Amino acid sequence: MSRILRRCCFCPQTELHGAGRAAGATPVTNEHDDGPQGAFKRISTMWSSFRRGIRERSKVEEPEPTEPVGPTAADSTSKQQRYASGQYFFEYLVVVSLKKTKDSNSYEPQITYQFPKRDGMVRKQKEEEEKTLKAITLFCFPEGISWAPLTEYHSETFSFVLTEIDGSRRNGYCRRLLPGGKGARAPEAYCIISTLACFGLFSKIFDEVEKRRQISMAMIYPFMQKLREASFPAPGHTVEIKSFIPESGTEIIRLTRPLDSWLEHVDFATLFNCLTDEEVLLVFAAAVLERRIVFIANELSILSQVIHAVAALLYPFTWQHTFISIVPEILIDVVMAPTPYLLGVQKHLLDLVTDQSDLLVVDVSQNKQETFLVSIGDEASILPPKLKAELLEVLSGRQKASGVEELNRVVSDTFLHFFVRTVGHYASFIKYSATGELGVFDRRAFCKAIDSKTTRHFVKKFTQTQMFDLFIQEAEQQQPGPRQGIFHHKIREFQDKKKKEKTKKH
Repeated sequence: MSRILRRCCFCPQTELHGAGRAAGATPVTNEHDDGPQGAFKRISTMWSSFRRGIRERSKVEEPEPTEPVGPTAADSTSKQQRYASGQYFFEYLVVVSLKKTKDSNSYEPQITYQFPKRDGMVRKQKEEEEKTLKAITLFCFPEGISWAPLTEYHSETFSFVLTEIDGSRRNGYCRRLLPGGKGARAPEAYCIISTLACFGLFSKIFDEVEKRRQISMAMIYPFMQKLREASFPAPGHTVEIKSFIPESGTEIIRLTRPLDSWLEHVDFATLFNCLTDEEVLLVFAAAVLERRIVFIANELSILSQVIHAVAALLYPFTWQHTFISIVPEILIDVVMAPTPYLLGVQKHLLDLVTDQSDLLVVDVSQNKQETFLVSIGDEASILPPKLKAELLEVLSGRQKASGVEELNRVVSDTFLHFFVRTVGHYASFIKYSATGELGVFDRRAFCKAIDSKTTRHFVKKFTQTQMFDLFIQEAEQQQPGPRQGIFHHKIREFQDKKKKEKTKKH
């Protein structure tokens, strides 16, 4: 398990019987049941990078017109191509229910319905798909089989990402809640599988799903079919979905995609609600040096949002190691791995984590007594003192931000400026030959060019990380000249400012 997953899920509930079948949902049987370990063979290491995700998502910023979907939809090959292009909002919706095991003393998650049907698959494709679906159940219910019927349960929304054997990626969005009915019962989960990464949009979609579920299960499927036929909007744009609800008539649901598309899977508010500014910088410092970090909480939604936010602080660099925002109990041994990781672990598994050394264990739960349960002890001295003070000063003004998008922008700009200050001069030290060969980065000269001794000491350590190495490798493969993207735009702004200040002094 070298590189693993990104996670975020939501699950709703209730019986999907006859209505689901009439609408095109299909029950999932237990054929080819090779157990949890077999299912996890389908879960490759994920979280390759925000930048790669940005490149993939940029392909859908100008979506092509959606082909009409009639009673006889296009053949399965055409469907698969359209899903892969990111043109559709989602690939399918599954319902994951907790079913009693044969001894009736425990529960196991099972996919009971899938919408729409996946027709036209050859046998091998069908078997691979079923193994993927098995893996999904384990992330919808990471706690394992220890469940007791409940009369009350607060719904949770979280996400995960699966990387398939062929390298393709699927995002799982899940809302988990208690089915309708009386008496004690087990929670159920609705999970949408999509090639698209946009947590806010899919969270709103589940609000609509849950509203329709309260009326009738039959109301869910027409809405999901309309959504499935719609094109994913470009950043800053809105798509409208018409949906009929009895006694309310036809409703228009407007789904708007954030303008800053690379931040649309991130919520920094949760991170800063769980940690103080100083604590966030300690976590950031450990992450920058690619250390082993475990986040602890009971709430799946908090774990999911915090770990995504920490990874986003590293932009334009990408976490290259194991990344599991919610570790299923069956995979808890991953904490023993000697390689760097970002893990989210539920609090009841804490004793299996804190006996490890050389890692940072961060409690982000709401009722915590202390934040850092385990630490190496040098986290406060990793960042250059002057730049650390500047980060704290800028972050202190984030309370003025109005709304999630503005807060995300303020926080991301703050940490982006840190990388501009420390390594923004990298392009000047990529040397190109006259024959047009790939560039070569002069690491030694790059570090020597930094005036501040403390900043130079930090950068020397940072240049030894895999995330910096990959960033430079990609830069060496680019042609010389002005570089595009928000990071390089910020670099040019900073360099222009320094030139103006230098001119004023003279």
